[in-house]
Amino acid sequence: MKLYIDTGALGSAGRQVQAKVSEMNASVNRQVLSRGTRAVNQMRNAELEVLRGGRGGNTYRKYPYKSTYTASAPGEPPARRTGNLRLHWSGDVRGAGGDITLCLESNEYYSDYLENGTRKMAARPFKDRIIEKTLPAVKSIFSEPYT
Repeated sequence: MKLYIDTGALGSAGRQVQAKVSEMNASVNRQVLSRGTRAVNQMRNAELEVLRGGRGGNTYRKYPYKSTYTASAPGEPPARRTGNLRLHWSGDVRGAGGDITLCLESNEYYSDYLENGTRKMAARPFKDRIIEKTLPAVKSIFSEPYT
């Protein structure tokens, strides 16, 4: 035997329960969105860290200047020549509630060529390294208690 009481039949008490549930749901959704933004910022910081530093490839002269830079060797993250790859990223949190996607996207057309390589150039992968550096911080952010 089962007994049911519909909260709608409780009158004002039922409406108060429904209002409180809606309020808590909205609060958790705001917190998830805020944490998503913090997580995307962590991804951006990891990207800056992965794409920084010296590399072990050949040394070339920058055109038209007389200065030089050291390129990355195959398998290393790309070396910084102009700094455009490192600086032109945009982050976004997509979705709502418990089903969100953290997106960090490069606005440089050649980022896929560097990541995957071409027929004439070996890959300079960096995407997996960014994700590896970011995952512990993202897990920590979303493990914090919700209020």
